[in-house]
Amino acid sequence: VGFLSMAPAPSSPHSRRMIHVSAASSSAVHSSTRLFLDSACRDAIRAYLPAGTFYGVTTNPLILERDQGKCTLEYVSNLRDELAMMPCEELQVQAWGETAKDMHECGLRLADLATDGIRIVVKVPATRQGFEACRLLIHDGVPVTVTAVYNPQQVLAALAVGAEYAAPYLGRMNDAGRDGFGNIVDMQSIVESSDGDTRILVASLRSARELASLAAEGCDTFTFSPAVAEELFTDPLTMTASADFEAAAKRIGG
Repeated sequence: VGFLSMAPAPSSPHSRRMIHVSAASSSAVHSSTRLFLDSACRDAIRAYLPAGTFYGVTTNPLILERDQGKCTLEYVSNLRDELAMMPCEELQVQAWGETAKDMHECGLRLADLATDGIRIVVKVPATRQGFEACRLLIHDGVPVTVTAVYNPQQVLAALAVGAEYAAPYLGRMNDAGRDGFGNIVDMQSIVESSDGDTRILVASLRSARELASLAAEGCDTFTFSPAVAEELFTDPLTMTASADFEAAAKRIGG
């Protein structure tokens, strides 16, 4: 059957673990839309998550390196604890390791950091080793994001293995000369035509306008940088109107 075989994985002491689902009701959980902040920067997290528009936070080793983080359980645990004090449902962390076995074992340790307040989703790359680790983690009850997706065929593989998310990189596809927008629209169509529950988690967005354009095509799950988050909340006309409202309130205040 090949690397997408759904044959039962070897039993493990972690087998069929309980998936933690947040009981928090203050974040954006009543909409099908899910927005994630793609950052481990504590200042950015403290600035944007209180707005209540973000479902969670996504990271990977490159983001952790950029934001002075570490690929350690201690660091991830501390980040989880900070998120638990905010409106946040989910933290996505990429398993590290060169083999499927390494990623599986790392993913299990990361998944054990989930709490009743913060759900942990383990990310693995869309490689053969990554899909094998994905199958093993799903067998153990761990939710998984297949990341670094660059073509619609990889979404089919993510659907077949039962991944919760497939994360295509819009900006990087465009940088490589591919039609990133068209590919992601095709990926969304594949998911909508299937009977699976995989979500297309659009990553590597360079502007809020790209987010809105893909949302108009049916995409509803996005992760983006603090810079794009700032665009989401800042429009010159809105800022002017807000200032005018406040000025009027002061003029007619008691």
